[in-house]
Amino acid sequence: MEIKNNKINMHYLIWYFVIFSIIGLIIETIFCYITTGVIESRKGLLIGPFCPIYGVGAVCLICILNKYKRNDLAIFVLGGIAGSTVEYILSYALEAIYGARFWDYDYTLFNLNGRICLTFTIYWSILSIILMKYIKPKLDKYIEKIAKNKRKLIDGLILIFLLLDALITIWSVEVYQERVKNQYEGIAIQKEENIKIKIEEKCFSNEIMLKTFPNLRTRDKQGNVIFIRDLQN
Repeated sequence: MEIKNNKINMHYLIWYFVIFSIIGLIIETIFCYITTGVIESRKGLLIGPFCPIYGVGAVCLICILNKYKRNDLAIFVLGGIAGSTVEYILSYALEAIYGARFWDYDYTLFNLNGRICLTFTIYWSILSIILMKYIKPKLDKYIEKIAKNKRKLIDGLILIFLLLDALITIWSVEVYQERVKNQYEGIAIQKEENIKIKIEEKCFSNEIMLKTFPNLRTRDKQGNVIFIRDLQN
């Protein structure tokens, strides 16, 4: 299935995001295990099995590179630039939304503000080649076949789920950050017995949040970036 005139409709974009967010989570989990010997969550959303940076990255790469799909050099160069640009912008956006960093490359050589680095720029370039030359052409054939008679309904439900998951994730991270900081600073919080507090304590407990977002970062009073897990008692 060739997308005519290099135009990609919303149906494809939704499924690109979902599929590559799940693939990204698998890749991140395997990469973490290979490099550290530890299996830990690399999710970006609280409920769904998604690593959204890969979904957003794939959507942006496909939209940018689709017209260059027959030029391997252009895909490699532009893929690295586009992927790193998206990663840099997302780093700022996620920190603005959640008030915390989800990744930091300060430990690597040739990094820019800890948000992107040369190593991952090369990874983006390689992934772009694999994506455009091998994965996307085959994937398009299956996406085209997805529930043609109920496509709008299914796509709409997916969008609603993703939006709710994002909003719940923002809520949970804010609650988690405030709770851990207060505990670390010895601030006693007067709890009110209401439904909202009960939901937060049950669904966003420190144990659940630490397991889901083990590498979540925040800033201390001096502006230093620190792991939230280091603040927990």
